[in-house]
Amino acid sequence: MTTVLIADDQPLQRLGFRMLLQGTPGMVAVGEAENGAEAVRMTAELRPDVVLMDVRMPGMDGIEATRRITAAGGRTRILILTTFDLDEYVYAGLRAGASGFLLKDARPEELLAGIQAVATGDAIVAPSLTRRLMDAYIGHGPAGAAPAPADDPRLRALSDREQEILLAIGQGLTNTEIAERFVLTESTVKKHVGRVLAKVGARDRIQAVILAYDIGLVQPRT
Repeated sequence: MTTVLIADDQPLQRLGFRMLLQGTPGMVAVGEAENGAEAVRMTAELRPDVVLMDVRMPGMDGIEATRRITAAGGRTRILILTTFDLDEYVYAGLRAGASGFLLKDARPEELLAGIQAVATGDAIVAPSLTRRLMDAYIGHGPAGAAPAPADDPRLRALSDREQEILLAIGQGLTNTEIAERFVLTESTVKKHVGRVLAKVGARDRIQAVILAYDIGLVQPRT
């Protein structure tokens, strides 16, 4: 059973999410939070598998709530939901430790698939936004020159093949696309990806993409 905490300041929005979850076998809404502070407190108490986190809430917003929840080191994953295409807070949310980002107008099946994906340790970003997001936000991230890739100790811990896999992840390729590029089976790619994430200390695929940009392994398109 996948347990979900709904964090949104709009009662009707929370109701809609709750009804969707109640009608889905294998998922259950364990609580509702009206703001970020409440989401942090309820996550600590209820330990849900996933928090559906709105970005714009009164008081503590969803970004700070995400940062506090992930910093606590629990197993709860954060799926950020927003009304706005390429919301300016998405980059900050992913950096704060969120495992995914979807628009609120996503189809019910997309939302449920997103919840399941992050609950099982994967990462998800709305397909229409993935590469645009990385270029728009990671390409204009915190000021300061990134270190040369070879100088980063996290990269030195990887084998040559694993560095190639990290580069492909950073370029936004799926496992299927990586398998085609390197003539590997998808099961082999999945094993490589798992080892890469473990070695570089990335929580999930999204965090690995951010790392690839931060260390200069991947350059944003201009």
